[in-house]
Amino acid sequence: MQANHATDTPRITDASAFLDQTEDLRIKDHRQFAERLAQIHRESPVLTTAEQWHLRYLDALEFSMGGKFAAAEKPLHDVIDHSGDPTLATKASALLMNNLAVGHRYEDAFKLAQQLAIDLPRIQDKAVRLQVLSYLSQTLNLAGQTDLAIKYAHMMEDTVPSDTTSCYSRSKLVAALYNAKRLTSSSPELKQVIDTCEAARQPIMTTTGQLILSTLFLEEHQPAKALSLLDRIAPSIRVNHYYPHTLSAQVQRAQAYEQLGKDEDARKAALDAVAMASPDDINDYLMDAYGVLYRVAKRHGNAASALAYYEHYVAQNKGSLDDAAAQALAYQTVQQKVLTRKLETEELGKQNSVLKLQQALDTKAAENSRLYITLLIILLAAIALWLFRTMRSQRRFKHMANRDGLTGIYNHQHFINEADRVLRLLEKKLGHACLISIDLDHFKQVNDTHGHAMGDTVLRRTVAICQQQLRSTDLFGRLGGEEFGILLHDCSRDQGLDIADRIRVAIGTTTIEKDGSGVSISASVGLAFTGTSGYELQRLCTAADTALYRAKRGGRNRVIADTENGSLVEA
Repeated sequence: MQANHATDTPRITDASAFLDQTEDLRIKDHRQFAERLAQIHRESPVLTTAEQWHLRYLDALEFSMGGKFAAAEKPLHDVIDHSGDPTLATKASALLMNNLAVGHRYEDAFKLAQQLAIDLPRIQDKAVRLQVLSYLSQTLNLAGQTDLAIKYAHMMEDTVPSDTTSCYSRSKLVAALYNAKRLTSSSPELKQVIDTCEAARQPIMTTTGQLILSTLFLEEHQPAKALSLLDRIAPSIRVNHYYPHTLSAQVQRAQAYEQLGKDEDARKAALDAVAMASPDDINDYLMDAYGVLYRVAKRHGNAASALAYYEHYVAQNKGSLDDAAAQALAYQTVQQKVLTRKLETEELGKQNSVLKLQQALDTKAAENSRLYITLLIILLAAIALWLFRTMRSQRRFKHMANRDGLTGIYNHQHFINEADRVLRLLEKKLGHACLISIDLDHFKQVNDTHGHAMGDTVLRRTVAICQQQLRSTDLFGRLGGEEFGILLHDCSRDQGLDIADRIRVAIGTTTIEKDGSGVSISASVGLAFTGTSGYELQRLCTAADTALYRAKRGGRNRVIADTENGSLVEA
């Protein structure tokens, strides 16, 4: 066996060249990249100190490509802190930044991004500069800063005018354009990146572009095209073993089958996707997979399964919304700290100026005392202004973190926190409350028929209609998508039913207009009362969701409430 292996794989004679060639394969051929790393560890050639650090970086890179970001963190920190190689340390910093962002440690990632952006003009090695720009574009795209991500992608293209560079830069550009919702399946940028990366023999980049195209096919309701493309790229995905591609392709396959009406195939594909993930994973892929499972179970009348899958879907959706809020807050926090450091630096400069003036004041006591007092007042005013601006920014960021960006009402997490607090207070004083769960009927048809701009208008108008029926003490929040929650404070069951039905009627009788076209929509409402379901928020939510689900099953556009004996009744 050893003789055969020696014949198939030549032994390593020049370790430095071998490591350079291996690193060059990291995206071109991931399977061969991993095999060469295994070979150098197996043969254990004598390595110089520089080669040992290079190998440590490549091991961290392999951990990262396999999704083992925690395992990659220590070797990357070692390379950054101890290798003594500025070029290798810069590459390790860029990879660490990407891993931190993917691992949801956004504040640390954005701090590193800020430092790399500052260091960027001093990076002379074009290959390293290209790699840093690539990770900066990817990290900022993840943070929702699509304009900056696009800017860095264009800077990549200007760095080295080659086919390989064009593949990298156009891949990052297309990813940012997709995230900014500026692509369709016929966009020339998308075809260009697929053709360029195929010509450059960059299979992972090529597959990334093809999966974006498949996603767009699904968004445009062309499932047959999506399925055909997924079948065509399946061998490449299997060969490369790149986890995000494997999971994405499986979820898209489930969505394509669902759009084609092949519910059993869709269910099996979605279950396979869920099985790929760890139990504590939270991502949009799993949210879409659970969405398919919920809808299929619901269509086939499997109420228990549908409810279980819906709970998983809500958990994934909540996690996704919380993650997006964490990204935005972390980015703003880092920007605020940068601004604070800048102001502190300016403040130190002002203080140095004051000290110099103080020395002059010793020789001109009477005449310059007025000048000193004036400068002191200006300094205090500057400090007061700085403190005011900082506090105002912090209040604004806190408000943004608690509000839904589209409708302005409480977001999911803040609504849950506030509702739980109010219920605990009511339980102590034996007051009552009603929890209302509202879901707009056939909302997806509004988006599909009239576009997302009309869908956003419908959501904002629905919120305005509901607010007209609510009191100042009531809590109102968006739970996700077209679903809203209301906690009626100090409210009896009959009062809650009356308010819920007024909201339903108001929504159903209002025509919402935008750009000359109008749309009417109805809502299904579920209500739970503390007198029957208790003060535990989770139990109230379950009762309200059960009532809402019954309202949907009962034909929509109705209010269903729980009763004292645990059954449900229509208002």
